Amino acid sequence: MKAIETEYKGYRFRSRLEARWAVFFDACRVRWEYEPEGFVLDNGQYYLPDFLLHDVDGRVGGDLYVEVKGKMTPEDAEKIYGFSGLKEVRGMLETKTPLLVVAGIPDGSCIGDIEEFCHEWGYYGFPEMDDGPFPFNFETIDGDYFVAHPGINKNGRFELFGDDCSYTFDRDDAATLEAFRLARQARFEHGEVPGIRRRRL
Repeated sequence: MKAIETEYKGYRFRSRLEARWAVFFDACRVRWEYEPEGFVLDNGQYYLPDFLLHDVDGRVGGDLYVEVKGKMTPEDAEKIYGFSGLKEVRGMLETKTPLLVVAGIPDGSCIGDIEEFCHEWGYYGFPEMDDGPFPFNFETIDGDYFVAHPGINKNGRFELFGDDCSYTFDRDDAATLEAFRLARQARFEHGEVPGIRRRRL
């Protein structure tokens, strides 16, 4: 079955899921590019990341590639690991190029539901794969096997938060929840263009 191509902000996305992530990034006020550049990996394979985010806050700090996957194949996994450059250095895993893998748009009516969604995917991964790469996980970002929660910090900037309260203390829970709501509810049928203005909470 083929995904439906979707237009948003002058881009033709390969799927509605990718377009909904673009809506989420807009709601987070992070500057993004869609499929900005392709790469030839060390093994000769070609790889085209879905998004490049600029000026991300937090432990990533700077630019961050994002790969959107509705499902994962072994070939996809090989390319993702090849692009991120995940390898062991002096007993620690490190990456060469930070790459966040995401799956569906997190669902829920409270921030705890969003956290649980990311937690489940971040630790158990895609059902069709026995191993990683895991969506919503820092493994392909900096080599740390730890859940990564996309959101908005209290300065109004996009950030990846870790999986405990010491990391999420600086997250704006209401703004993050609203950004995910906007992404989930985005409609593209009949030429509709989703709005990204945040509701007053």
